[in-house]
Amino acid sequence: MATRRCLAALPLHLRSILLSSRPHKTPIPPFPSYFSLSSPTPTRSSTSLFSPLRHFSSSLPPTDGSDGEEDDEDGEENGGWDEHDNMGSRRIVQSGKSEEEKRKEAEEIGYKVVGPLDPSSENPFKLYEPAFAVVQIGSHQFKVSNGDSIFTEKLKYCDVNDKLVLKKVLMLGTKSETIIGRPVLVDASVHAVVEEHALDAKVIIFKKKRRKNYRRTKGHRQELTKLRITDIQGIAKSEALAAAA
Repeated sequence: MATRRCLAALPLHLRSILLSSRPHKTPIPPFPSYFSLSSPTPTRSSTSLFSPLRHFSSSLPPTDGSDGEEDDEDGEENGGWDEHDNMGSRRIVQSGKSEEEKRKEAEEIGYKVVGPLDPSSENPFKLYEPAFAVVQIGSHQFKVSNGDSIFTEKLKYCDVNDKLVLKKVLMLGTKSETIIGRPVLVDASVHAVVEEHALDAKVIIFKKKRRKNYRRTKGHRQELTKLRITDIQGIAKSEALAAAA
């Protein structure tokens, strides 16, 4: 603002100096249009006087004396795309993961998607069996039995009513025997069905630095997946104990 006020007052000071130094009979030529106070934006003459011509790298002036019309025609023939421009390769970005990558990531977490459940033709839920298993899903371990429901961190590549096979079985046990893996049991598996994807209760995160006037409050709701255990395979189960249970 100070620079603008100085520029606005500059014509008045120049006019007073000229009036004091010249005789009154000598006519004073009018000031150029770029000292006009009425229009705040500079005119074409002021732009040509005070700012040199600028050329950007995307539109450099031709050095061979041509006006660049031939280049425009070549660009139109190529569909408006320069052969030396490599932006086309950078714009083609492959989004998402392939089915093989999704399957490998699911196996690293500890599950495998078998397929959707058809409630009209199959009933995966069985009666209670006196056997338990310790399975690992991600970084968490669960002790489960037939018919139990557990909440895990959200499993990305499965939908509701999908059948899963949990492969990371650490231990199997009944009333008569216990089998411990080193670290997992290769022939054992736990079958489950995805019931729903839900959100956990909100957790409040509060941060404070004393004497610094710093307080931050945030909330977080963890995404969860509810699984229903349908079967435990890999250990012999006593039918008599199952009937008694």
